[in-house]
Order: sequence, then structure tokens, then C-alpha cells
Amino acid sequence: MYKKMKCGDIRFMKDRGGELDFSTFLSVMHRQLQQEAPEEEILEALRMADKEQKGFILASELRAKLTGLGERLTDREVDELLKEAGVGPDGRVYCEKFAKAVTGYSMKR
Repeated sequence: MYKKMKCGDIRFMKDRGGELDFSTFLSVMHRQLQQEAPEEEILEALRMADKEQKGFILASELRAKLTGLGERLTDREVDELLKEAGVGPDGRVYCEKFAKAVTGYSMKR
């Protein structure tokens, strides 16, 4: 069922209060990265992880999810992503900055 899921389906599930395991979430995001202009989908995925809607998630939380679930990244790959995103001294990964860093696009609002 989840194999053909798209970001729009994630939005629907979120709006309906549905549950989505992070492994499925990562699989959807992996497919989105292979499509054109994935920056908005990445930003939305990060916002889903940002439960308090503060605009950031902790680097440790992102690392745990990226190395432990779904299409697992290595610690080295995560280190490179976090370096590109410019994690702050407080350990925060700002959603928009991270999405821009990993896609090379600026966020359009």
C-alpha cells in the first residue's frame, strides 16, 4: 500500500490524524528526491518531524531517523548533510536552511 504513496498522501494522512511510520516517510522522500524540484516536499517532511512547529529539529533527532529507519544513511553521509546545512551551536537544524542546502534551491513561499 505504501509503496505507491506520494507526498500528497502524507498530507492527507496528516490532515486526517493518520499515523505514518518514519520508514514509510523516508521511502516517500527518497522517491521525491529523484523527481524535479523536491525542496518543498523535503521542507514539508521536516515540518512533520518538527512537532512543535518551531522551524527546527535537533540534529540528534534527524541523525537517529536518517541512520536508523527506512533507506538508512551512513553516519558519514549524515555528517556531510549536517555540515552542508550548517547546524547551529545549539544543535538545531533549521528546516528551510536544511531543505535549501540539500537541494540547492531557495524556498519559495
